[in-house]
Amino acid sequence: MSTGRVSGRALRGWALRGRTLRGQALRGYRRSGDNRELVLSPARACPRLTACPMFTSEDHRWMLRAIELAARGMDTTTPNPRVGCVVVRDGEMVGEGWHLRAGEPHAEVISLAHAGARARGATVYLTLEPCNHHGRTPPCTDALIEAKVARVIAAMEDPNPLVNGEGLTRLRAAGIDVRCGLLGAQAADLNPGFVSRMTRGLPWVRMKVAASLDGFTALPDGRSQWITGESAREDGHRWRARACAILTGIGTVREDDPKLTARLEGVRRQPVKVLVDSRLEVDLQARMLKGGDVLVVCSQERSDKAAELRDRGCEVLVLPDPSGKVDLPALMRTLAGRGINEVHVEAGHKLNASLLRERCVDELLAYLSVSLLGRGRPMFELEAVASIDERITLDLQSVERLGNDVRLLARVARAG
Repeated sequence: MSTGRVSGRALRGWALRGRTLRGQALRGYRRSGDNRELVLSPARACPRLTACPMFTSEDHRWMLRAIELAARGMDTTTPNPRVGCVVVRDGEMVGEGWHLRAGEPHAEVISLAHAGARARGATVYLTLEPCNHHGRTPPCTDALIEAKVARVIAAMEDPNPLVNGEGLTRLRAAGIDVRCGLLGAQAADLNPGFVSRMTRGLPWVRMKVAASLDGFTALPDGRSQWITGESAREDGHRWRARACAILTGIGTVREDDPKLTARLEGVRRQPVKVLVDSRLEVDLQARMLKGGDVLVVCSQERSDKAAELRDRGCEVLVLPDPSGKVDLPALMRTLAGRGINEVHVEAGHKLNASLLRERCVDELLAYLSVSLLGRGRPMFELEAVASIDERITLDLQSVERLGNDVRLLARVARAG
């Protein structure tokens, strides 16, 4: 499928007029040199850019602050997006806020309340277009119009079909100076799952692996505690905390008996735990079944075992594929339908490989220990490719040292 592209660097310095990205399917992001490109559907892939730069260094400063604020809701806003807002008048911040959780006030409302009467004539910096519909809360466009703000700068349009440019259109119709596109790629990086769910009907799937430098996640007998150090393991819990769901397989539960919780001080929400267990072989005493929301996905329901799981508060979902295993793409669509934005995978080499083969994985989070095991369990049990051209390629996003380990974040490259 052909795509249109607007580089993140270009969006940083230009205002978007008219419908900007309205109505376009934002499929994701792809690196091109030093830029990260927005990949849009071909229908309306070219937003209309003005012929002169419209964002100042002060605009960048305040939008960066809004992005910083939005990140404070990293582990709480699901299924809503993470959004930050700053209200500025005469060069001073007079109000700011971020969205904390669904059903509670949005970032705009919190910021305007903070600003009070000083919001009149102010500029509002938003990481996401304001909503223009009644959901759990009233439209944020109403609050902005009633506050009589002079200007609204949004980092990006809201890909939610209920919004999708209508919020900005409503503000323009009310006489507010509206601009969009400032630090759009950075703002979108806050919400890869929300964007994915709104545009693809799928969650953003991040697969976490921890391995030695020679690519092994465990000894041949399955023992793996601990390949990486404390700093890497703590960082892994932060990624768990931001996810909406943690997914694993029956092999990992049998061998490691994980709790699958985010164990960090101050964690305010635990992700849903998802177990892929085709034949419902899980031990009823497994630690992951104790506490929290648990979804067990199988391909054939054993009525007695399913009943026992349900008695323990677990949900059992039957999703067979033609080969008698769990239909993984259907599972991802089901999770998206339940408002799951980000799925964090911590599984063994077999399920990891199946997810990759089924093109269910968007991103790899790899922790590499500076050590060698010689032999052991691989990260993925993939078939050998016939040529280098058939390999799965990744776009490297970041590299960071954590103690004596290295963390790599890389996105699975998709054919254009």
